[in-house]
Amino acid sequence: MLQRCHDGASRVTKERIGIYSGTFNPVHAGHIAFALQAVQAAKLDRLYFLPERRPRHKKTVEHFGHRVAMLQRAVRPYPNFEVLELDDVSFSMQRTLPNLEIMFPDSQLVFLVGSDAVLHMSTWPHIERLFAMAELVIGRRDGQAVEDIKQTVASWPQAPLVTLINSYAPDVSSTSVREALQTRQSTKGLLKSVAQYSNHHWLYVSLPK
Repeated sequence: MLQRCHDGASRVTKERIGIYSGTFNPVHAGHIAFALQAVQAAKLDRLYFLPERRPRHKKTVEHFGHRVAMLQRAVRPYPNFEVLELDDVSFSMQRTLPNLEIMFPDSQLVFLVGSDAVLHMSTWPHIERLFAMAELVIGRRDGQAVEDIKQTVASWPQAPLVTLINSYAPDVSSTSVREALQTRQSTKGLLKSVAQYSNHHWLYVSLPK
C-alpha cells in the first residue's frame, strides 16, 4: 500500500469525509469492499456514495431513482456509510466541489477513485481544484500494475495526497452484474439486496447491444 498522508494532529482536528462518486449501475460488492477498505486505510469518519444523475460517456443507465434505492439498501448495514443526492447532473469540479465544501466546511475531503479513472484523470476540466483541496484513495483494478499507477500519479504537476490500495474484488464489474440480472442468475459481486430490488422492479431486462 502506498500512502502519503497528513500528520496525526490534522487528523484529530478535522473530520475526514470520504466521497465516492460514480454511476453505480448497479452498486455491487466491489464498490462496498472498496469503500470499507478506504475507511480503514484513510481513517475516514464517514463515507458518502455520490451517484451521478447523468454520467458522462454513458448513454444508457438505469433510472437515477432506482440506482439510489439500490444504493440505500446496500449501505444500510454500515452505520458510517450514507448516500448523498445532489442536484448536479454529473460530477464537476466547477459545481460539485464548491457544493461539497459548503456541506462539509471544516472537514478533509477524501475522494475514492478506481485506478482505471486515474489514467485519464489529469485531463478532466479544472482537475487542479480537486488536487489542491482533497486527498485520493485509489483502488487498483484488475490488470493494472501498481508501478504504472504510481508513475501516473507522479506525473501530475500538482499531485494530492494519495493512498493506493489493492481492491479485494478488482475483477467485479457492473457489466457482469447487469448481465446476470438480465437472465436472473447469480454472479460474483451481485448483492442480495440489489438482486431482490431489481427482480421486483424488472430492471435490466433489456440491455443495450
